[in-house]
Amino acid sequence: MSELIDLPLRAQAAALTRRETSAKELMQTVLDRISRRDPKLHAVVHLDARAMDEAQRWDDTPLEDRPTLAGLALGVKDILDVAQAPTRCGSHAQDKLAQRDAAAVARLRRAGMTPLAKLATYEYALTGPAWDQPNPPARNPWNTAHITGGSSSGSAAAVAGGLLRVALGTDTGGSIRAPAAYCGIVGLKPTFSSVPDAGCFPLSPALDVIGPLAACVEDAALVMEALVPDSKAARALGQDIERLRIGYARDWFVADPACDPALLRAMDDAAATLSMLGARIELIDLPDYQPLEEAGSVILQAEAWEVHRAALADHWPRYGVDARRNLVTGAILSEAHVAAARRAAARFGAQVTELLGTYAALLAPTTLGPAPRFADFEDGPVWTAMRTLPFNMSGHPALSVPCALSDAGLPLGLQLIGRHGDEATLCRIGHAYEQAGPNMLCPPITCPGAAV
Repeated sequence: MSELIDLPLRAQAAALTRRETSAKELMQTVLDRISRRDPKLHAVVHLDARAMDEAQRWDDTPLEDRPTLAGLALGVKDILDVAQAPTRCGSHAQDKLAQRDAAAVARLRRAGMTPLAKLATYEYALTGPAWDQPNPPARNPWNTAHITGGSSSGSAAAVAGGLLRVALGTDTGGSIRAPAAYCGIVGLKPTFSSVPDAGCFPLSPALDVIGPLAACVEDAALVMEALVPDSKAARALGQDIERLRIGYARDWFVADPACDPALLRAMDDAAATLSMLGARIELIDLPDYQPLEEAGSVILQAEAWEVHRAALADHWPRYGVDARRNLVTGAILSEAHVAAARRAAARFGAQVTELLGTYAALLAPTTLGPAPRFADFEDGPVWTAMRTLPFNMSGHPALSVPCALSDAGLPLGLQLIGRHGDEATLCRIGHAYEQAGPNMLCPPITCPGAAV
């Protein structure tokens, strides 16, 4: 049974269909693993006691009436509501009992998944890690002295640590993709507004997106298709990528002093692998990154301030120190600042859309190096180099896939960016690369944070 929960979702579902195991046995195995491994990882902040009853209901349901993912466990970032479970957003300032599932959770529940675990997040999906939140920071299963990245920290730790095959996260500036890259798993940021956001505590409504972190591209695609059936993400898997044109944004990172040498080697190797699979790789130019990150930060900070302004006034002491410092920066931004940032976002979006008229996808790094150490954050948040926020500004879907290990033995990730609504092509390319390249998912036997 322990081996079964390390298999892809399709394989687990097939085992249930063949009655090789029951949903209840499968769920108990997941719970047992969480109890053994999570004390090292701090990924889980709440377990739903109703999960076993729900598993029993699936066991009692005739096979022909079961949906695709019936009886499989799901993790949910703790800014998304799960009915009759607490939503705390990683903050002492928030503690409510949700009355209904968030829309994204409801869609996956209808597909048969059981929301078993609420998972750690940086406070209100802001900065981290921090030690003044209700739960300790989630730790990277590859090396627990290192962060997971955020803000979907618990989702990444849970998947990489083998607690769950898939978890929902949110991505406002890279909060699905960066933790996925740092933890050696897959992260999919869907097209903006394609996944309904009802029941998700907002950070920046113009940038927020809900999507899966998963153990492999196939699992991410299955969940994406359950969230947005018209995406056809899972149905594209297995198709070859011959003659697809992919634009490689190499100049977007190669001269950045923050670029880890191992990342550059890995990106070039990934481009070569995709070429050997039949894709046509061509170098492209994207606008300078730093002005884009600055514009995106203005939008994010201004909108986050509007979301939290009243609550900060009423509950200032209950917010964490880093969260307060982060949020108040939005108060100094003028309407002119924000309008200029939105114009920059629109220009960039138009440029990416134009490129994607020629190319099926764009290739870039997710982060420019591996996960930093917790020790680097003892004096507060530390800036880490990524290439994610601009695609929240443009709304294009983006998929982070593991591509190598750094010289220190920590994961690195590449990013594929696609046309609006075309998650299927991203999953098609990512799956082809994954099958040909390194599968960096943390092996449960050798991973220091999960070897229990």
